[in-house]
Formats: sequence, structure tokens, C-alpha cells
Amino acid sequence: MSNVIQTLRERELLQDVTDPSLEKMLVENKVSVYVGFDPSADSLHVGHMIGVMILKHFQLAGHRPIAVVGGGTGMVGDPSGRSAERNLLTREQIEVNKAGLRKVLSRFIDFGSGGAIMVDNADWLASFGFLDFLRDVGKYFRIGDMLAKDSVKRRLASENGLSFTEFSYMLLQAYDFLHLYRNYDCRVQAGGSDQWGNITAGTELIRRVLNGQGYGITTPLLMNAQGQKMGKTADGAVWLSADKLSPYKFYQFWIQQEDASLEGLFKKLTLLPLDEIARILKAHAQDPSLRQGQKHLAMSITELVHGREEMLKAQVASNALFAGKISTAKDSELAFLFSEIPSVTIPRADLDQGIAPADLLARAGLASSKSEARRLLEQKGFYLNNSDIPYDTSQKSITSADLASETMMILRAGKKKYCLVRFV
Repeated sequence: MSNVIQTLRERELLQDVTDPSLEKMLVENKVSVYVGFDPSADSLHVGHMIGVMILKHFQLAGHRPIAVVGGGTGMVGDPSGRSAERNLLTREQIEVNKAGLRKVLSRFIDFGSGGAIMVDNADWLASFGFLDFLRDVGKYFRIGDMLAKDSVKRRLASENGLSFTEFSYMLLQAYDFLHLYRNYDCRVQAGGSDQWGNITAGTELIRRVLNGQGYGITTPLLMNAQGQKMGKTADGAVWLSADKLSPYKFYQFWIQQEDASLEGLFKKLTLLPLDEIARILKAHAQDPSLRQGQKHLAMSITELVHGREEMLKAQVASNALFAGKISTAKDSELAFLFSEIPSVTIPRADLDQGIAPADLLARAGLASSKSEARRLLEQKGFYLNNSDIPYDTSQKSITSADLASETMMILRAGKKKYCLVRFV
């Protein structure tokens, strides 16, 4: 077995371990390792990628990943890292979300010949009677120990407090580990740093019930350069499913990362060899304005999450909007933009006759009226085909000579308002 702990350490994916003997044990034994995923949505988001990459590295090292979908615990809600109680889910919604999670996870880990499995803790928790649970699990826990957990203390001190339902979550997750240890030879649980209390509760339960040795590892949470959790933008979560966030917008999220975050993101969220990462960062440092590091990062992560074909489409679309003036593109290269930016269709005959810039801006929806469009032109706020030079107002009309491709052109008002115009 290769040393997966060393790999995690080198890639800045390891924060704490419950027992230093774990490293030697993993080198000498093939075991199962589990990471839990809350089925609160039908997709994972960027914040989940650390856990997913942990399973990926364990599988590459020859171990068996177990993805545990919390169909049972998802009906309760984990208080760790939260300031308020989450909405509880119906069984029907959990089933829908489980299917979505498996679809995303299948892009990272091999559920076939690779031996990975996905299980739902509702399969063993839902049938557990309340009195049986108190007798067989609850008796091993001391209230004082539970109250001492950081996640519990933070919630008790908060304005929202902590419900008994959430307080019991620790016992449920601890029992998950015990069940997996018994039935799947699962000796390792991995989770974010905010899961330390739940993970150690599981290792203690295994020791008390079976006199066994379970191990836990925690990973750093995914943070940006300002120390804030990554995974959300002004528009919402950065989803890993193309149904919820297009590969192009996903690609753009990584293009916009700061230089200070690049090394950590490369190590944590890609499979690029460390020497290649060092080479990319060295080249980036020679001229950061070219943003070569961000481009490599966006390519690597988008290909990992969405596949090479979708990555290349996102790259083409990004270049079309941000890589300089376009004059010789093909319709097939720009067609991908129809799903990413507003678009309109205008008769080709109008273009052949020549369209006044103010008229085109209004028809494209980049100005509410021709008078507003004229003001935009006077203020040098109109750009054609991704040129970084404002439109030359001495050119009285826009014609077919201004097309970026056979039938399309790209209009921009200000810094961020785009429209793709197709002339047919």
C-alpha cells in the first residue's frame, strides 16, 4: 500500500488524526474509509470537494471508499458548524437528493471495479427503535462529555440555542461508524475539522462496545485567502452538477481566485503532481497579470468535475468573452455562449443594411431605450466583440463587417453586461 497519509499531508488535506499509529496501519492493511454527505440538496458543492478528494486519494492508494449518504441523519440535522437549526427533509426529497449525489460522486470515485460503495444510514437507523437506541447506544455516552464538544458549546452559547434533536446527532453519527466498522471493516472516518467531536464520539463507541480500534482524520475546511469558507458566490452555491451550475460558470469561479489561494487549491482540489504544480506557480509568478495559474486551475478542476469536453467548451466560451477582440471565430465556437449570456436574434437583412449602434444596443436589451443607448455610447461604455477599446462612435452603423463569426457578434455594456446577437 502507498502511504496515503503522507499524500494527504503533502497536499495540505490533513489536519488532525485520532491516533498516530494510523499511518503505519494504512501502509500495512487495505481498509475501508468513509466520509458522510448530507443529502440536503441533489448535488454536492465546492465545499464538499475536500471530502470527495479524500475518498479519491484513499482509492488511488488501494483502499475502499465508502460514501455515506445521511438519509437518516439528514432527517435530524448536524449542528456542527451551524448557527441555526436546518430545515428537516422528507423521505421523498432525500431519495431524489441521493440519486443526485451518486451521480456527482461517480465522476470522482469508481463504484464498479474500484470497489467503492455508497450506503444510506437510514438503512440501519430508520428501523432502530427509540428505546433500543437508548439502551444499546445512549448508555455509552456521558452528558458532560457531550456538552464539552466545541460544536455543542458554540450552539448553546448562540442566540438560537440547541434542540434535543440536534444534540442527539452526535450519537447517530457515532453509531454510523460502529455499524460500518462491524459490517464493512471500516476502520477510518474522515471529515472536516468541524467534525472532530462527532468522529471521536464514534471511535470511543467502537472501543467501548467492541473493544475495537477505529481511527479518525480531519481535514481543513476549504477557505479563501480571507479565511472565509469557499463554495458560495453572490449568486449562490458553486454546485458540482451541471444541472445546477453550468461548466462555464464553474470555470469562471476558479478563474477569479486570488493569487494567494492558488497553491492550496491546486494541492487540495486537483490530481496534478506536486512538481507540475510548482512549475505552474513559478511560471505564474513571472507575470501574474497573465493569470496563467488561474487558467490552469480552472482547466484542471473543471475537467475533473465535468470532463474534458465540457472543460474545453468552457475554455472556449471564456476566451470568447475575456481573451481579447474576436474577429475570426466560428459559429460553432460561440454557440456555447447561448446558455451563458443573454442572447437575441435579429434579421440578417437589417445588418446588411447597417444598424445604428444605439438601435442595436436597445434591441439587444443592453439599454432600456435609444436615448439611454446614446448616453452609453457618449460615455464610452459600449464594446463590440470583446474589444478592450470602446466602440468608435464615428462609425455610424454596424454592418456584417463587424461580425465576430459567420452570424454572431458579442456586445458588452460597461464591465459585465453581455449579449450574444445572432443574425439570421
